Amino acid sequence: MIIKILNNKYLLLAGRIVLAFVFLYAAYFKISNPESFAQSISNYRLLPLSLVNIFAISIPWIEFVTAILLLFGIAVRENSLIISSLLLIFIFAIGISLIRGLNIDCGCFGTVAESKIGIQKILENIGLLILGLWLVIKDSVHFSLSHHKN
Repeated sequence: MIIKILNNKYLLLAGRIVLAFVFLYAAYFKISNPESFAQSISNYRLLPLSLVNIFAISIPWIEFVTAILLLFGIAVRENSLIISSLLLIFIFAIGISLIRGLNIDCGCFGTVAESKIGIQKILENIGLLILGLWLVIKDSVHFSLSHHKN
């Protein structure tokens, strides 16, 4: 019964849409204010300063493009894997920063939704990671521009 529910094409579609919109929302605010996102990245103190701007510019665009492709059902598995990889990086960065005792904003949605790092952020990202991995495993081609057969 549970397997049938997890394979439901409408539930997979809903998961795809949720993941896409979360990352579109996050990307929009990071792209619109790259200086703020660069500062958020710098606050984690995990990257050399010479790499902060590269990451501040590239991560939001990766999020944006993969989310758009995911939304339209193009290469769902591949884009879900990219998003899942980003989520693993985010979980790692937040976890390391918590262990180091940092009390910083996560930078998850730019400056629009300031939120401190913490266990709640790790759990939120784990939830999104599970959703992303579910899409990697099951795929979601319902209402997609892909040429897969249902």
